[in-house]
Amino acid sequence: MFRFLVRRVFGALVILLIISAITFWLFYAVPRDPAMMSCGKNCTPENLEQIRKNLGIDESIVMQYWHWLSGIFAGRDYAGYGNCEAPCLGYSFANNQPVYGTIMDRLPLTLSLAFGAAIFFLIIGIGAGMLAASKQGKFLDKFASSVSLLGSSLQIYFVGYIAMFFLVGELGILSQPSYTPLTDDPAAWVSGLLLPWLVLSIIFTANYTRMTRSQMVEQLSEDYVRTARAKGLSKRNVFFRFAWRGAMGPIVTIFGVDLGVLIGGAIITETTFSLQGIGRLAIESVFKSDLPMLLGVTVLAAGAIVIFNIVVDAVYALIDPRIRLA
Repeated sequence: MFRFLVRRVFGALVILLIISAITFWLFYAVPRDPAMMSCGKNCTPENLEQIRKNLGIDESIVMQYWHWLSGIFAGRDYAGYGNCEAPCLGYSFANNQPVYGTIMDRLPLTLSLAFGAAIFFLIIGIGAGMLAASKQGKFLDKFASSVSLLGSSLQIYFVGYIAMFFLVGELGILSQPSYTPLTDDPAAWVSGLLLPWLVLSIIFTANYTRMTRSQMVEQLSEDYVRTARAKGLSKRNVFFRFAWRGAMGPIVTIFGVDLGVLIGGAIITETTFSLQGIGRLAIESVFKSDLPMLLGVTVLAAGAIVIFNIVVDAVYALIDPRIRLA
């Protein structure tokens, strides 16, 4: 198991290195003047010249990338702006602050949004899928399938505005979406994010309902499940002990990818509810042409997906020991 994880971690580091190199090249080699794009709106000739020196525009793209990469481990000095302590993902000249610090300020909200919504769509989606599979061909199965199809066709920005209008504005059932740190006030943390959790989970719930149902139906038709039933095991025992375990693989896979994407930034959700998370930060960076910040957010998003893929591999290895030999 340990050697299996070491191989996966080493492969993930190589993938992250390749992604960061390609992204850096796209952001700093393709534009005609990346320093001008990074300078911000109130850019003066003096600031522009200072940024060119800090980015090393006169050096090769390889050396520019090396300076950026080494800053992650050793920190980096930016003349006229100060020291960027390790891990330094660059310096946002538009915001006049280190990229890493800004991302860490926004990350708690995105983590709260991602994990809170995950609890909802896992419980509701998997539960509905298992119920539909157990009642295959009956009313509950058709109802769950129809609702999941409807849910998957909805868009977050549409559902979000409708939910805010009725649940917040007209009925006053839920609070206006906001973010309060969990450690400051747990009740305010829940009430401020409850509506975004519910809206964000709608799309994912539909996907997990369909996935769980299809996998459970497939597993229930397998020979080993029929053999277990023929030996006299109860339907409940066969359902949860055999069929459910066999159906877990694809569900774990899509959950790892979905959670990594959400942590990388739920852009539409955060924009719809005016939440200042990683996704909103990415949008703001695009409008400001803040290349250092965009690079940092992109690397974070890629890192989140890669890390959760490693977690998925580890869970797979626990579910099926044969995977460890791959």
